[in-house]
Amino acid sequence: MAMRAKIASLLSKAGVARGLASDAAPPLRKVAVLGAAGGIGQPLGLLMKMSPSVGELALYDIAGTPGVAADISHVNSPAQARGYAGEEELADALKGADVVIIPAGVPRKPGMTRDDLFAINAGIVKTLVSACAKHCPEALLNIISNPVNSTVPIAAQILKAHGVYDPKRLFGVTTLDVVRAKTFYAEKAGLDVNKVDVPVVGGHAGMTILPLFSQATPKASLDKETLEALTKRTQEGGTEVVQAKAGKGSATLSMAYAGALFADACLRGLNGADDVVECTFVESDVTELPYFSSKVRLGPSGAEEIFGLGALSDYEQEGLKAMIPELASSIEKGIQFAKEN
Repeated sequence: MAMRAKIASLLSKAGVARGLASDAAPPLRKVAVLGAAGGIGQPLGLLMKMSPSVGELALYDIAGTPGVAADISHVNSPAQARGYAGEEELADALKGADVVIIPAGVPRKPGMTRDDLFAINAGIVKTLVSACAKHCPEALLNIISNPVNSTVPIAAQILKAHGVYDPKRLFGVTTLDVVRAKTFYAEKAGLDVNKVDVPVVGGHAGMTILPLFSQATPKASLDKETLEALTKRTQEGGTEVVQAKAGKGSATLSMAYAGALFADACLRGLNGADDVVECTFVESDVTELPYFSSKVRLGPSGAEEIFGLGALSDYEQEGLKAMIPELASSIEKGIQFAKEN
């Protein structure tokens, strides 16, 4: 109990309006994790098992989930975990789900970009989102499968084809970019990372990731070169991990942590908590692009308010301008895939 409370406390201190909820008992929700036997899915399932907002945890994958569920079910927290394996059990995993988290797909390997993952992961996302449209059309969908810049538009097109699309209920999870930006900024500035907030806007790949260090709190006096280096490191954080693991994995543990933070924010929003604000990739009119990541207020209906970018530094304005063509191309690639497949 002490260790579980300690972990929950650490998560709750992860930033402004973040962490696994730990106050008075909220309504218990059903959460489904699709891809739950993978490198992200297993630790993500464990973290969601610890959330006091979760009453039922459905762990789905093509194989291996009964074992994962048996393992996680021994954790002494209230959520009831059950494994579902194979396409024939997908419907049962999804029925009644309030939040569906989708980390399914192949991971990055050395030399791969998120775009290299497209051919495989696009089809996986299409299949899983089609099932969500049929069996839990009102659930909040948290898309982790890369490339998020394309898989979110794919998901939107699939939901539209089924006549159940609600832009307030579809999210690309970009929380890991925020987690990285906060960590790197706090380390460089000598700040308590628990008190740091850094918005990250744009997309979820390379130069489309734009941390707004000019809006970071608390303010720190960092020179231009340092801020540019922090931006580049945030943009290439995934590559840093892939290279460090020398071909044996990608950013699975930090992504699971970030995915749990965002999912729990969605649950708190559903349960009526005030001022739940996260950066996430959604349908948006903040820029000329149809999808964009910025701060979003989460509530009972999902994305209840999308915030503008605020004042940007000259460097950030240049980064925003530079990313637009690449992000537009990735979005269009996803839309065309959904239309043609």
